[in-house]
Amino acid sequence: MARWWVQQFWCPRFGRHTQPLLHTTLLLSLLCPPVEPLPWDADTSSGPGQECARHLEDVCGVCAGDGSSCELVTGTLYHSVLPTGYYKLLDIPRGAQRIKIQETQKTRNYLALKTDSGESLINGAWVIDRPGRLFAAGTVLTYKRPNEIRTKAGESITAPGPTNQELHLYVIYQQPGISVYYEYVLPKDSPGYETSTLSGILPPAENQGLGDDRIGIHPNLVPSDLVTPDPLSPYSWVAMTNTPCSATCGTGRRQVLFNCVERATQTTVPGDLCNHTPRPAPQEQDCQSQLCPAFWDLGEWSECSKTCGAGIQRRQVLCRQTRGRHGNSTVTMATALCEHAEMPETTALCQLKICSEWQIRSEWTQCPVPCGVGQQRREVVCVDALGDVVPDDDCNLHLRPAHRLNCDMGACSQSWFYSPWSDRCSADCGDGERSRSVVCLTNQTGSLPLDGCDDVKPEALITCNLGACTDRLEWYTGLWGQCSSECGKGRQSRGVVCVHHINGQLEVTSDTNCSHQPRPPDSQSCHLKSCGPQWYTTDWSSCSHSCGGGYRVREVRCLGDDLSPSYDCDFALTPARREECNTHICIPEMDGSCRDMYFNCELVLRAQLCVYSYYRMACCVSCSRTSHGYARRNGMQ
Repeated sequence: MARWWVQQFWCPRFGRHTQPLLHTTLLLSLLCPPVEPLPWDADTSSGPGQECARHLEDVCGVCAGDGSSCELVTGTLYHSVLPTGYYKLLDIPRGAQRIKIQETQKTRNYLALKTDSGESLINGAWVIDRPGRLFAAGTVLTYKRPNEIRTKAGESITAPGPTNQELHLYVIYQQPGISVYYEYVLPKDSPGYETSTLSGILPPAENQGLGDDRIGIHPNLVPSDLVTPDPLSPYSWVAMTNTPCSATCGTGRRQVLFNCVERATQTTVPGDLCNHTPRPAPQEQDCQSQLCPAFWDLGEWSECSKTCGAGIQRRQVLCRQTRGRHGNSTVTMATALCEHAEMPETTALCQLKICSEWQIRSEWTQCPVPCGVGQQRREVVCVDALGDVVPDDDCNLHLRPAHRLNCDMGACSQSWFYSPWSDRCSADCGDGERSRSVVCLTNQTGSLPLDGCDDVKPEALITCNLGACTDRLEWYTGLWGQCSSECGKGRQSRGVVCVHHINGQLEVTSDTNCSHQPRPPDSQSCHLKSCGPQWYTTDWSSCSHSCGGGYRVREVRCLGDDLSPSYDCDFALTPARREECNTHICIPEMDGSCRDMYFNCELVLRAQLCVYSYYRMACCVSCSRTSHGYARRNGMQ
């Protein structure tokens, strides 16, 4: 019969040692393994060693404590093969804190949890819950199931505690090789401290071999007092039975067990008759050979396709088969190999919440104008399923009812409106003008007998005279001239003269006569419009040749209004970056003694005889032209 084995140890912080009495006949797997506690989960409580007011917390969570106020209970539960179903692993007593349950390797098994009252918290009633958090038993439980592709870690359940009732840990068995590490802190003053035990309860036939870390001797361990062997004993250890195979399919392992038998008759006798020699350790051997049947491997459900209302979520369902020597690997198979079992659904309906909707909360307001066109309003809000107002983005903006409406109250009468006359005359002396503003406005009161603005517009200017101008000097300015640039920054100018008023006459005089008054500016910057990106160029470089055809270059750039580089210029209008220059024929400078002595020097050139000194002198002019042309073709001046 398959058996559960529990490997447990006491935390060294408490000064306890691993239980020393181990009988040599027990399996080596019952010895204290080098298992380290798992790291504290950031989703639960803080781990030991966190700073607290210049001190450190002990494992019990007590600031500057010595770890004596609680017990740290840890262990690892192992099992090989079980029929498919729920199996109880562990009882977690009331008051437990810093609970951590972790599969040490990824399997197709699922952890399950329920309360002492029978309420299922995680993966109950053959329903696999999605990973997440829930509040139960007085604490927050965090259930994690890592992605099957990106990690090799198994499922885990953590909680900061303390719990207000006892919890029972189960496993939904689907794959051999269960290995679950557990850890929790139990304060000595908690309600469950005196009665807590590590139950490890399984179906009744297999509820043996589990004990409590706080009991002095582990139930699976026996004192190591060995009886002095009797060399003449008629009894000895003989391999007699085998344990069940660890795998129901594929290749597994089984143990060969030794029984005490009488040498003479080879009959089994009580084991204490063979105490004179140590019982041999069980020997392992391979068993089974048939392939395991293919099964449906279920992926995680995707997120719901809709954030509200009815949506669809999907998951991957693959046909897989267990392979490997000990069933420790799976491979994807053809779907036909899983036809013996109904294929699970790959899509499911989902609804995260009820969608928000638009709600009209007021009637239309009165038209705000007594005449003409105005606009009415009403309150339109987005509300959720509870009736609370939420942001408009939570509702479908395309379905929002109108909250504004134009209203027409009929044509309004019109009339001329004017401001008071200005107090100042436009001229300090002589004739000037006073002004006022005149505008035709709509009369919204409707109480005046007006006929509109079709009549003559009231005067906006009247003349004024503050007296004759006599012997007076002042600056006169002309109109501003055109801007020097059609776009961008430019300059414009105007005429400024000093004028002398004499008996109503104006006479231009020297600017020095008006120096007692500030001289108006005669130029200013102007900006008609933005030029936008345009081409800028540098000056041309020197020509590469002084004659016979050369070239010169310049740099061209596209710059914006702020003189930063731009790519928006019209590239069809890009200025030339290179052009030809000095294309005139090179005329060699010759002294008066250089001349052609023969009329047929052209034949000398064709025969390429100018390399000889005689012909260079006889046909000096022709050979000189050839030498110059050769030099120019080879880049020489």
